[in-house]
Amino acid sequence: MRNRGSASIEMAIIMPLFVAMFIATVVLGRTANAMSAVELAAYDAARTASLARDARTAETLAQQSVEASLLQQGLSCVQLRVNVNTEDFAAPIGEPTFVWVEVSCLVSFADIDLPGVPTDRTVSAEFVSPIDKYRTRA
Repeated sequence: MRNRGSASIEMAIIMPLFVAMFIATVVLGRTANAMSAVELAAYDAARTASLARDARTAETLAQQSVEASLLQQGLSCVQLRVNVNTEDFAAPIGEPTFVWVEVSCLVSFADIDLPGVPTDRTVSAEFVSPIDKYRTRA
């Protein structure tokens, strides 16, 4: 009868570890999902921008593409920043050129109201897409 009550003590010691592992799994899973969504949005934006005829249109299309991609994937950003480098649109036809897009999204974890969970995290991705070197550019 010496072991009486030991299961309760073991559970009291081990349960916080299980809760911590569960919280970590949820946060890491949501972070991985956000990273995947932001990477796809950056890819879509760079590809869309590379098909534009001029730099201004490329920037507008990239911004719209990022917003649409993130919306379609169900990711809402507290703060969204899209940087589009379109300086290669000024290069002469025949030269290899690229458009570069960086997407940065501040993802909120405020809905996971548990101790030790960060309130938010910034997830970023970038992608470079070639511009057709023989396509007319403005």
